[in-house]
Amino acid sequence: MAWNIRAGGGTRVQGIAEQINAWEPDVVALSEFRATPPSVELAELLRDAGLLHLRSTADDRDPAVNSLLVASKWPVRAVNLRRAPSEPRRWLHLNVEAETPFAIMALHVPNRVTGRKFPFLDAVTDVARGWRGGPALVVGDTNSGCIGIDEESPAFNKREDAWVTGLGQIGWPDVFRARHPEAREYTWYSPNGRNGFRLDQAFVNRALRHRLTEVRHAWGTGARDPRREALSDHAAILLDFD
Repeated sequence: MAWNIRAGGGTRVQGIAEQINAWEPDVVALSEFRATPPSVELAELLRDAGLLHLRSTADDRDPAVNSLLVASKWPVRAVNLRRAPSEPRRWLHLNVEAETPFAIMALHVPNRVTGRKFPFLDAVTDVARGWRGGPALVVGDTNSGCIGIDEESPAFNKREDAWVTGLGQIGWPDVFRARHPEAREYTWYSPNGRNGFRLDQAFVNRALRHRLTEVRHAWGTGARDPRREALSDHAAILLDFD
C-alpha cells in the first residue's frame, strides 16, 4: 500500500498506524513522512506491528521536510540508479527480498510550481524505459493524472497526461485505470473548491502485473472519526498480488 499521510502525521499517527494495521499490508510506502517526533513514533508503531525492515529518506538535520518511508515485513536493499530522479527525499528505490523478489520505487512528485516536476517525471520515464530488473512497481503521489477523467475541474496539462499514458505505452500502466477505464475516483480534494483529483497511482511492469489480483483506493477514516479526511487528506492505494 502507498499513502500520503499529510505533513508527517502529526497528532494522527496513532490512528494512521491503527488503520495501516487494519489493512494488513506486507509493504507500506508513505509520502510526507518526516524526521519529526510524530513520524518517528509512526515508524516505531509500524515496526512493532511486524513491518520490521524500514528505510526512509528523511534527514534529522532538516526534520520538517517531506520525505518517504518504506516499511516491509521482508528485508529490503536500497538501489541507486544513475538515471533515477535527482530528488533524494522524494524517490526511494528498494529491492524487496520476498519469496518472489520485486522492486518498489516509491515517489512523491514535486508540484508544478517548484519547476522540478517535469525533470522528475522525465527521469521516472527513463528508469521505466531502461528497466531490466524483473518484477517492479512505481507507486506514490504523482501530483499528476489524465485530463478529464482524473479531475473534477481542469488541473492537469497535456504533459502530465502524456506522462501517465506514456508509462503505459512502454509497459508500465497505471493499473487502477487499466482495470477501471471509466471509473471516476479521487484520492485528494482541494481544500477550497472541494474538487476531486486522482493524484496517487501505481504503475506495474509486465513481469509483476500478471500477479496483480486487486487495486483499490481507500480513505483512512479510523475508528474514532468517520470523516473521509480524518487521518489524511489523501486516500491510500492498495494493491494485492498473488
